[in-house]
Amino acid sequence: MNPVEILHDTIIRIDGAYAPATIRAYVADFKAFIVFCESRNEPALPASSLSVAAFIVFMSATGRSSASIRRAIVGISALHLLNRLPDPSKEPEVRLAMKRMHRSIGRSSNQAFGIRQEMLTRMLGSLDGSLRGLRDAVLIQLAYDTLCRRSELVSLLALDLAQREANGIHHSILLRKSKVDQELRGRWIALQTQTVASIECWCDAAKITDGFLLRGVDHWGKVTESLSGSQINRIYKRIAMASNLDTTMIKKISGHSFRIGAAQDLLASGASMPTIMNRGRWSKSDTVMRYLEQYQVMK
Repeated sequence: MNPVEILHDTIIRIDGAYAPATIRAYVADFKAFIVFCESRNEPALPASSLSVAAFIVFMSATGRSSASIRRAIVGISALHLLNRLPDPSKEPEVRLAMKRMHRSIGRSSNQAFGIRQEMLTRMLGSLDGSLRGLRDAVLIQLAYDTLCRRSELVSLLALDLAQREANGIHHSILLRKSKVDQELRGRWIALQTQTVASIECWCDAAKITDGFLLRGVDHWGKVTESLSGSQINRIYKRIAMASNLDTTMIKKISGHSFRIGAAQDLLASGASMPTIMNRGRWSKSDTVMRYLEQYQVMK
């Protein structure tokens, strides 16, 4: 089989084992690598370490960020390993090319802006009592309380909201699956009282008793069955614009903004790194450190 056919076969085999976003990234990056190798009359699979090193130089020259280049090399490595082929990314030529790339363009990426409690309150104040306004209030409060990723937020179910009585009444919601819990063990996440009140108002108005908690609301006020994770960024930015936030800040808002802001607020409250990592379900400390370094610079 040629590299395109092998890629297609590999994607079929790993379907369900990796997050959809990861698979899409593998496909896009490896297709670009195939085109690059064909232009040089070199095989893409198995690839030589010299081909991969040259691809790193090529990507650097085309303006790709260091983060996206690292992602592409991880994808090339994965495609080789999944097909029981020697991994060219571990060879000295590739390691040296990566070091040169980092020295040339740096390791930093465009960091999303962290939306902290004060800004969350301001954004809530801009929302009205319409169905869309009620849904938006639930969305941004859940995003802050749970530190959920976009895909995790839209997967939350209405039936998974629970009330527990232990030294007072506590509310929580079950996150059935996350990026670091692909085996569906699930995890209960505590919610603030105000968030629960917003959820109750939204569910009453939208007549939601089961199914997904977060739904789309069309221009005619009709509530859909679900909400796409790809819509989250646009919703955040729309609310931020209605709140008259600085345009520079709005441009930096992403689907991770409430996740980052909540982590920064935890740091400000004196929480330890293990506590913050546990709350946000991070497996790598360097990712959290980038968020917290941004907070330290802004102080």
